[in-house]
Amino acid sequence: MANNVKLILLQDVENLGLAGAEVTVAPGYARNYLIPRGFAAKATPGILRVLAANKEKIEAKRRDELVAAQAMAAKLMEASIEIAMQASDDNQLFGSVTARNIADALSKAGFQIDHTRITLDGQIKSVGEFTVSVKLHHDVVAPIKVNVVRA
Repeated sequence: MANNVKLILLQDVENLGLAGAEVTVAPGYARNYLIPRGFAAKATPGILRVLAANKEKIEAKRRDELVAAQAMAAKLMEASIEIAMQASDDNQLFGSVTARNIADALSKAGFQIDHTRITLDGQIKSVGEFTVSVKLHHDVVAPIKVNVVRA
């Protein structure tokens, strides 16, 4: 079995680390996923020097992203999203509300949120009010109220 590879993350990678972190991963994961997608680069002395020179810029960018995410979270917590779905007489939906439906409703309300950042606690298959989570930053998760009504 091959030895693991040391990489420097160029972007935040879920379940791996933040941009600028030095990580050790399997060679296949590095070769087939992280490096081709631009998420990481091999930890060479040149990359380490560039990273050290840009460390303050990276930290400032990370702080700005955190402040922006907190501001967006405050706006989202005040918002209430309404989704109209076809439902039976006993208020059971024909289908279910998905993260994509919620992202579309948020888009109409003026929030551009990718559906992959929305987490449902379970399937929404009935009319009513539900709370879903939106991960805006690795440290910021905002709850949103979703009101499902009959169409």
